[in-house]
Formats: sequence, structure tokens, C-alpha cells
Amino acid sequence: MNFKEFFKEAKDSRIEIEFENPNTSVEHRLSNEALFHLPLIAMTILLLSKSIRKPKIDELGQLIGECFERVFQGFKGSSQHLGWSANLRMRTVKALTFLETANLVNVDKTDSRIKATQLGKKVITLALDGETDLAYKLLVIERKYRDIQIEKQISLEIQ
Repeated sequence: MNFKEFFKEAKDSRIEIEFENPNTSVEHRLSNEALFHLPLIAMTILLLSKSIRKPKIDELGQLIGECFERVFQGFKGSSQHLGWSANLRMRTVKALTFLETANLVNVDKTDSRIKATQLGKKVITLALDGETDLAYKLLVIERKYRDIQIEKQISLEIQ
């Protein structure tokens, strides 16, 4: 049986499929394709810039890559090192430029740390307050960022 015959036979037999609750809406999930989208990267930068330990400009791409590797299923246990991705680093620069232009973050000239402005803190707080997949993922990214910082501190103490 070929494709056309299959669909013709299905139409002629009047096959119906019932679902338990057809009114349930499907919740949208973040996919691996969303990782390089500027809004997600910008939200992540904003999230990291409001934390206690602010990221430096030169470590930002690596940190975002490490956080994404730890949070998103597609990269867990992968041989890929997202933090070294040139594509992610270029998009991180674009996202940071947007955030600075929108006055959501400032880069401290003395220590090169990215700091959220009051408006930036308000925006990220609104994103975190919702009960959405994005809010959940941002909270997990925040936790993974703290874990990375603790691991760095421990490795410095051991040396």
C-alpha cells in the first residue's frame, strides 16, 4: 500500500481517534533550537548580572555555555563544549549590546563586571515570578550558576 492509498482508505473507513481531554492545551517547551535565541541569552545575562557574584565580560560566553550544558537535556553528558561555541559567544555579545542599549545592565569600567540596573532587576523579577517553563528554566540556570561559582571557589582553595 502506498501513501495515497493509505489516506484514501483511512478517509473512506471514517476512522476517528478520541482523546481523553481534547481541550487541554499543550505547554510549549524550550528546545535545543532555542538555545541560541537572543532573548534567552539576554535573559540569562540579566539573570547572572543580578546575582551576588557578577560575571565579568571576558567569562560571560563560557559561563552561559556551562550553565546551558548543565540545564538543557540535549547537552547533558555530551562531548560538545557549548561554552567554546563561537556562535554562542557572538550571540552573547549581541545580547549584551542590546541589554546595555536598553539600559538593563551596565558594565563596570573598573572591574569589567556586568551589573543589572534597577530596570533590569525589575524585568528579570517579572520573568521569574511567572509559573512558566521559562521561569523554571531561569531558576535552574541561576542555581547552576551558583554551583559553578562554588566549584571554582573550592578548586581555588584546594590549589
